[in-house]
Amino acid sequence: MRIKFFSLLSASAFALTACVGNAPAPETEPTNVSANDSSEQEQPNTLSSDTSHLNTQEPGSPSGAIFNSQALDGYRLATPENIPTAPEQGPATSEGKTTAAIADPYTTIPAIVQSIFDYANTLYQAGYTDSASAYLERFRVIKPLWEQWESKADSMLNEFGKVRAEKAKAYEPMVFQIQNMNRASSDYGLVAQTADSLIALAPGDSLTQWAKAQKSVAYKNTLAKAKKEYAAIKDLADNQAQFAEAEKQAITFQMRYRDFENDLHIQALIDHIRELAQANDAEAAKYWESHDPAQALAKADTLLQKEKFSEAKELLMKLRASKLRKEANELYTKLADAFCTKQRKTTSQMFAKAQKQKDAAKKKKLLNDAIAPLDKCLTEYPDNPQKQKVEENKKFLEQELGK
Repeated sequence: MRIKFFSLLSASAFALTACVGNAPAPETEPTNVSANDSSEQEQPNTLSSDTSHLNTQEPGSPSGAIFNSQALDGYRLATPENIPTAPEQGPATSEGKTTAAIADPYTTIPAIVQSIFDYANTLYQAGYTDSASAYLERFRVIKPLWEQWESKADSMLNEFGKVRAEKAKAYEPMVFQIQNMNRASSDYGLVAQTADSLIALAPGDSLTQWAKAQKSVAYKNTLAKAKKEYAAIKDLADNQAQFAEAEKQAITFQMRYRDFENDLHIQALIDHIRELAQANDAEAAKYWESHDPAQALAKADTLLQKEKFSEAKELLMKLRASKLRKEANELYTKLADAFCTKQRKTTSQMFAKAQKQKDAAKKKKLLNDAIAPLDKCLTEYPDNPQKQKVEENKKFLEQELGK
């Protein structure tokens, strides 16, 4: 009976180690450390290379402070979600054997302990009270082993802490340099070059992740500046008709911000400027070198108020080649809206007459005449503000014709 029991216990323990990684575990995450997360973080505190405060307690002591290196604490990967996933196979040992994959102690150990309680309860429920008690007693005497493990962990942390402190002092100048560049919003290229140099020195996982995060901060800072420059260049072409200058600035801008093409689409901006330049009236542009576009814009507004749409449109098209291109485009939109409003009004009047007409042929002719002003609106100003309404009106009249 005893042999069977221990065989069952051994089999259960083997099964536990195989599947315990998936078992739920209570929250055991340490609360005295902080993770350094992505690019949205605040700039970390200044490094301190002073290691005089470090406690070098003898490794054999089971409790108390161990070797503490605060110099790198701002960059530690201390929480479970930031610790790199353990490889499927560990490094080879001195005997040439390969170590097994390492489980997360914050989930694995609590799960194993819970499984012990569950197994003891299973024995109890099955009536094996003595076996359950003996099993739990054996678990209770594991405390000395746990103290040895704590002592071993303290010893290893002491060793690791010393190495971390040395790295903090060695890489402190580069860390300061990166911090100061980001505080001054230096260009991304400069920050990235320094950060990559730090990473190339293999400073450890924490500082490597910190350097990558600083690159992300620099990227966002530089992107914000680049977007403002982008808008200014686009304004030169879209609103001031300075196509040559806009293209020149855009090409220089592209050379300076090669790393930002995916976000800014600089080549598309250059193509847009070139298309506007090709569509621009060169003679009109030369005309405004010796004429006042502001006076012409005021005249176009007067023509619009008098409903002299054709003359106003001609003048506004010419003004698109001037430095008042933006104002000309705005008045052009207003002109298109006024013109199409008048055409829709004419259509409404003709439709009312058609509805009163008893003769089918005459009614059909009036409906066709009612559609004509809508077509005129869509032809003269294809992108007018009322385009959707005009198309809906036309579709309605065509349906009336089909009845």
